[in-house]
Amino acid sequence: MSLRLPELPADPTAPFPPGESALRQPDGLLALGGDLSPTRLLNAYRHGIFPWYSEGQPILWWCPDPRTVFRTDSFKLPSRFRRTLRQLPWVVRADTAFEAVIDACARIPRNGQDGTWITPEMHAAYVALHRLGHAHSIEVWDGDRLVGGLYGVSIGQMFFGESMFSAESGGSKVAIGGLAHRMRQWGWPLIDAQVENPHLMALGARLIRRDRFLSQVATLTALPAPSGPWTDRFGNLGAVELARAP
Repeated sequence: MSLRLPELPADPTAPFPPGESALRQPDGLLALGGDLSPTRLLNAYRHGIFPWYSEGQPILWWCPDPRTVFRTDSFKLPSRFRRTLRQLPWVVRADTAFEAVIDACARIPRNGQDGTWITPEMHAAYVALHRLGHAHSIEVWDGDRLVGGLYGVSIGQMFFGESMFSAESGGSKVAIGGLAHRMRQWGWPLIDAQVENPHLMALGARLIRRDRFLSQVATLTALPAPSGPWTDRFGNLGAVELARAP
C-alpha cells in the first residue's frame, strides 16, 4: 500500500482525512485501518466516506470523484417495466429482514468480482448499525419469499446505499424504486450509490462532482429525522402503487 495513504488511529472518534485528499488512482482511496465500530462508521458517512475492501486486506476507506447518486425527485422506473409491475403481487417493506437482505447481497455473484466484499466483519458491523436504528433494509416480497432488496445507512435526511440484489428479474429495480418513492414523499432528495456501474446507470443514477456531493451530505445529515426502524413509517408499498406513481 502506498506510503502516501494515511492510516487511521485506534481511537474511533478520530477525524478522517478530508475527502478531497483521496487518491486519483485508484479513484477515491482515502485511508486505511481503524475499525468498523458504529462511531467510526457514522463519522465516515457524515463525511461522504465509506469502507470497501476484500477478505485479507486492511480496512480501506473511499471517497471517489465523481460520486454516483440517485435524485429521488427525478427517479422513474422505465415505462415498460412499470407495465410489468402492474401484474405482480410484489410488496415493498422495510426493516423486516435486514440480515436476510445482507446475506443475499453477499451471495449474489457480481460481474468481474471473485467472491464478496461483504466480509464477516462487514456483516457484523452493519447488523450492529441496524440494531442501533441507523442501517435499514428495503425488501421486495412475493408472498413470504424475498425476491429483491437493498440495504444502507441513513443519517439525518440522507440515505447511503451499500448493496442490492435480485432473486427474481427486476427485484433490485423495485427495491430502489420503492426507496426513492418513499424518500420523495418524505422530502429526502438524495441516495448515495457510491461508484458507477452499468446497472446503476441503467436505473437512472447520475454522476456529480465530489465537492458538490460532500456539500449536500453535510447539509442533509444535519437535518432532523425520526430514529429507529422504518417498518411502520415505510409501510407496505405494493408494486401496483409503485407502477402508478408519478
